[in-house]
Amino acid sequence: PATQHGGRCAILQLISFRPTCTAAELKHLAAARANKRVVALDFDGVVCDSVAESSLSAFKAAALQWPEIFQTAEAEAAKPRLVEEMRAVRPVVETGYENVVQIRCLYEGVTVDDMLQSWHDILPAKMREWSLDRSKLVHLFGSVRDNWIAEDLQGWLAPNRIYPGVAEAVKAAVQHDEVYIVTTKQAHYTEVLLRDMAGVDFPLDRIYSTTVSGEPKASVLAHLEERHPQARSYIFVEDKQGTLEKVAKTPGAHNWQLYLVDWGYNTPAEREAAAADPRITVLGVKGFHELMAGVKV
Repeated sequence: PATQHGGRCAILQLISFRPTCTAAELKHLAAARANKRVVALDFDGVVCDSVAESSLSAFKAAALQWPEIFQTAEAEAAKPRLVEEMRAVRPVVETGYENVVQIRCLYEGVTVDDMLQSWHDILPAKMREWSLDRSKLVHLFGSVRDNWIAEDLQGWLAPNRIYPGVAEAVKAAVQHDEVYIVTTKQAHYTEVLLRDMAGVDFPLDRIYSTTVSGEPKASVLAHLEERHPQARSYIFVEDKQGTLEKVAKTPGAHNWQLYLVDWGYNTPAEREAAAADPRITVLGVKGFHELMAGVKV
């Protein structure tokens, strides 16, 4: 069988550190890989609803960045309202550190509607006004999460939730496809949540995080296609219509089938725009299960 040939070949390569496969084994291994799909999944908004945890982490980070503002009784009293409003503005967040800027904006009176409409203008303006550095905020936000995990893992996990039915679908795909996570979340947080919340032991080297590198997801997809040139098909599942739109316009990305889930951090207007785009298919939970199982949707 191809699996036996591929397994023997892989073991021999590991032992000898040189190609030891026969021509027949190489043929079987190539055939096995060609029969697989490459499935790239976004994490936050597709697999995990992390907005409560990211909002609480943002409040903790803001208390370190601006103690005179957030280490006050007034800010503590406003926390429940801020966390609720952070959920409302989550659709415009691209990368985790933005949560720290958002929570101060909301505390100082920027409305949810204004943020939803103009966040891409508000963010750079506030970064300049408050003399903020992107890399330092990324480090601050990450260190707050690291400390929370080290001190109270269960407390950090508790505000997160895996979307109903998604973990089972991901487990099914892992059995027969080449599955990757492509996310703006830092990889080790993603791994912990997959393991401890979803019950999925997911290899760290299959989690691509764009937080530190700033590499567009379209570039990561191109790397995956190069890594698996003989794949049966290429599938990318997101909850951000804007991200899928960028991928659709990227030269060389025409092999990727693009899917927008109808849950997560998108708006009705974004779902309508995706449905009108011939390159994008909008999925409900049932459709996601069928896609992960290899059933045509």
